[in-house]
Amino acid sequence: MRLSCVLLLNLALVGAGGRALALDATHSLRHTKTAHLVQPRRAVRHAVAKGATKTTATRVSVSTGKASRKAGSGAATIRRTRLGVRRHRYYERFTASSFANGDIFGDDVVTGEDPIVRQAAIDALAGMNGTAVVINPANGRILAMVNQKLALSPGAEPCSTIKLTVAMAALSEGLVTRDTMVQLPGFRMNMTQALAKSNNLYFEEMGRELGFERVRHYANQFGLGELAGYNIQGEQLGIYPDQPLSESEGGVGRMCSFGQGVAMTPLQLGAYVAALANGGTLYYLQHPNSPEEIAAFEPRVKRTLDIARFVPDLQDGMAGAVEYGTARSLRASFTELPVFGKTGTCSDKGTRFGWFASYSDSPVGSIVTVFFLEGGRPTFGPRAAELTGTFYRNLWDHNYFAEKAQTAARLTPVSTRATAGQQGAAQGANQ
Repeated sequence: MRLSCVLLLNLALVGAGGRALALDATHSLRHTKTAHLVQPRRAVRHAVAKGATKTTATRVSVSTGKASRKAGSGAATIRRTRLGVRRHRYYERFTASSFANGDIFGDDVVTGEDPIVRQAAIDALAGMNGTAVVINPANGRILAMVNQKLALSPGAEPCSTIKLTVAMAALSEGLVTRDTMVQLPGFRMNMTQALAKSNNLYFEEMGRELGFERVRHYANQFGLGELAGYNIQGEQLGIYPDQPLSESEGGVGRMCSFGQGVAMTPLQLGAYVAALANGGTLYYLQHPNSPEEIAAFEPRVKRTLDIARFVPDLQDGMAGAVEYGTARSLRASFTELPVFGKTGTCSDKGTRFGWFASYSDSPVGSIVTVFFLEGGRPTFGPRAAELTGTFYRNLWDHNYFAEKAQTAARLTPVSTRATAGQQGAAQGANQ
């Protein structure tokens, strides 16, 4: 298993150490394992700021974890200490295609799906080989599941989306808050920054501090390693291992930074993100596919998670990912509503995975999306985020949110609307 380009982008944050150190925080978490953090094997270069006459290069020592700084005329560079070993480049070769071969939606069962949501997801994929699952987090109903064969497959490495479960575990255990500055080799950062920029070193450290047993406990509580759906034919289980990776493979730190050793399904990720969106109710996902099942639909609660007070801490980082972090490509096509999300990119045996899980916030409630792509070099997490932005744009252009608001208004009793109007007038008079 090898990391794709996103790991390099994450490690490039080490070069921003000077900026991270300038941030103030009430608490600082320090550790004694700095020397064992994984460092990059090749140089990562940052663009020189416009108008700058010189930049600063930072060298991180693997043996000490300390950084030395020197001025130079070139771009800032992060290098691993040579230790007398010749460095050479490695370029991963991808054999899978990022684009669909044939009709990947033809066998989908669509009887109980929202046709507007479904078409918006198909149009957003635009021929890429992937799946999109859209969920109503208020009841666990799947509004659309396009390319159901892939959505119901045994799952894939979750890449950096695993950070969402690790972050919530660290918050729940009181290990950190969103503002706690964690000391890493040559720089510090807090959870909001680490989620927004998808920093692997931060979450490796969280994994080591938590330990495998606590990490696994929370992952299982959040639905990994178990079926997410209720009687969804063809759904498969995924894998959450009973033992951590060996230390030679990176141990629990590697599991917590990009999910090595874990196989997660789009439905499992969608169910967990829906619980974040609704404040802690983990619903069984349901995909009614007959008139009888549609008529008999009732929400089914799997378990209630005690996470409501921590969701705002997590949400800050997910908002940061969309506004200035790894998912900012979403904003190229959609800016009308707040969106909170997390990207993931990794690869396995010549196939690259691109994940993006998110929920939006609108006046008529949230909607949860999981876009999962398989393929080659064009496939990665920021691309999945970009497609998600197109999906939200498609819904917006079809007045989906406006129509939901109108439907909700029609279904609201007249007496309730009158009371709400009177309260609004009273508030206006007091301003």
